[in-house]
Amino acid sequence: RVPNLRVYLARRGAALRSGSPFEAGDIVTWDLGNGRDHTGIVSDRRTADGRRPLVIHNLGPVCREEDALRAWRITGHYRLSR
Repeated sequence: RVPNLRVYLARRGAALRSGSPFEAGDIVTWDLGNGRDHTGIVSDRRTADGRRPLVIHNLGPVCREEDALRAWRITGHYRLSR
């Protein structure tokens, strides 16, 4: 599903340049390795030191909000117009 989502978002003009700042509500896709893709949504909350936004994603038994933005290789960064 993630590759299809990336194509859809790119066609909608939602793709952002590499290095663009992350904002709450942005969609991020990652390569987890071994041919596995993953997606998450950037939260409005930040790490304790305020340096990075948290990410809401579901990898495992439950959905969680955590400091995972740079945990895997980012393959896409998207923002839908508000």
